[in-house]
Amino acid sequence: MDVFWTSVQSVLMIVVIIGIGYAANFAGWFDEKFSGALSKIIMRVALPISIFNAMINNFKPESFAKLGAGVIYVILAIAIGYVLAWAIVHLLKVPKGRRGLMIAGINFANTVFIGMPLNIALFGSLSQPYVLVYYIVNTALLWTFGVWIIASDDPTGKTCAKMDLSHLLPIPLWGFIIALPFVFIQPLMSIYNKLPFLSGATAGEAVKNGVITHVITYGTSGIIPAVSALVTPLSLFYIGIMLSNYGLKSMRIDFHSIVVLVGRFILSPIVMVIIILVGSKVVGIHLDHIFSNTLIIQSATPTFAVLPVLATEYHGDIKFATNIVAVASVLFVIVIPVIMILQTVF
Repeated sequence: MDVFWTSVQSVLMIVVIIGIGYAANFAGWFDEKFSGALSKIIMRVALPISIFNAMINNFKPESFAKLGAGVIYVILAIAIGYVLAWAIVHLLKVPKGRRGLMIAGINFANTVFIGMPLNIALFGSLSQPYVLVYYIVNTALLWTFGVWIIASDDPTGKTCAKMDLSHLLPIPLWGFIIALPFVFIQPLMSIYNKLPFLSGATAGEAVKNGVITHVITYGTSGIIPAVSALVTPLSLFYIGIMLSNYGLKSMRIDFHSIVVLVGRFILSPIVMVIIILVGSKVVGIHLDHIFSNTLIIQSATPTFAVLPVLATEYHGDIKFATNIVAVASVLFVIVIPVIMILQTVF
């Protein structure tokens, strides 16, 4: 019961912040450029800095072996999910223009704007590198294999199916890459800790030296920890704006939408749970509790937000793609507490 109440409290906090973004946008406080600018701040500034901060504070060189195991688990989960989704859409005789969207919608998640703040709310900053594992695999497969799936389903036959390799090194990943020398080279970490205006590590002592030092340390937290703290509230605020733009009154749930939602919220996490159990009980590859829970939560997050963009690019059913993203983003509020309860079996 404690797990359930904790998850409900975390989700309520998330819903309130999303609601503020929704209400503010619905009231017309923002123009069309604001959400794009907010997305850039999150993806290009706050998120890479947050990942950097989480890595240097929570990880040691010996931690990377288990990250590799997580990568394998996520690849297997998405691969198995693809086979199941492919079988489902062909069994149901889904028309061209929806098949690729349904397969991608079932298998690829909104790992940043929903997955990241959700996991931080539930498990704290320690989960960030684990979220990054899912994010890296999800992003790499989405912009290669996922795009190819959708392009191959172009009902007009005008599009040449190709993989988009330009997204394989997204900006948030640079937070991870830049953090590696600090994790593996101790002298670099020592230098970093002596810069209180960045790390906040020695800010307590620095504040004693005067008001100017206190200002540049942003209180006692340091610039990097302070910017890192922006990821969750800004991401949730952004979701509220997007939901307002989608228009909740226009959401419709047809049979194919239900299939995608069941695949995303039920099938995908079940596959991940089975893989983790087999890896632990049969193969002997154990993940710590937070890592396994993070992967399961990530596997149950809503469909990735750019699905309508890809539908437009490859002449798919744009209204269907937009509807899936909107409905899934709303329903995740109900799904997550249920998944948290089911995780008590571990």
